Amino acid sequence: LLSWRCRSSPPKPHRGPSGSVGWFRRLLHKPKPSSGESNLNASRSASSSPSSSSAESSGSSPGTSVSRSVRLSPISTSDINASGSARWAKSYDVCICHSEVDLELVEELVSYLESQPESFRCFLQLRDATPGSAVVTELCDAVQNSHCWVMLITPGFLRDPWCKYQMHQALAEAPMANGRTIPVLKDVDRKDYPKELRNLYYIYMALKERSFKQIRDTVVRCEYAGACRRHGMSPTR
Repeated sequence: LLSWRCRSSPPKPHRGPSGSVGWFRRLLHKPKPSSGESNLNASRSASSSPSSSSAESSGSSPGTSVSRSVRLSPISTSDINASGSARWAKSYDVCICHSEVDLELVEELVSYLESQPESFRCFLQLRDATPGSAVVTELCDAVQNSHCWVMLITPGFLRDPWCKYQMHQALAEAPMANGRTIPVLKDVDRKDYPKELRNLYYIYMALKERSFKQIRDTVVRCEYAGACRRHGMSPTR
């Protein structure tokens, strides 16, 4: 017991320069880290912790509404509109797939997109289809000649066999769901959301103006991704 107490008791401090007094002096004269080292440590600490947007993204599940704005890497309208941009490889920037009963709302959306600084080229079936052409041909051409497709999913959309046909054509054109198909849900319960699209996030149209802006931002991201692929860059989300 005596030997255990001796081992467990701390050593007595020495009063020489190499003892506690010398240690205390060395502590006072210890050089402070430079500002560069402090900044480096701070950046390492920030990069090791997940961002709020990443946490929010990881907590979301497919087939749910996207309410936050799309975060884009810096890009100017001139980059998208440049003569060598991948944008001009197709006739249209966006194809609007919709039911005829929703034509008034779709015309507002098209007017909004075409009036943006990017002057998006929209395919509107009743306006842009070639007279005398077969409906199947026009729907397929619209999908193939557009960078992305907005699916306005309403009760009328779910009842319209041509809307479902065009939806399937769009999914066949981009089976990897790489952001080119943009579902927009309006006046439809989540349980009625098409099963074919349940691996994709959708925009829920509650406030029209806000939803229009979300659609516009998503189309910009689609165009930016195409520009990045052409220049060998990696788009940031």
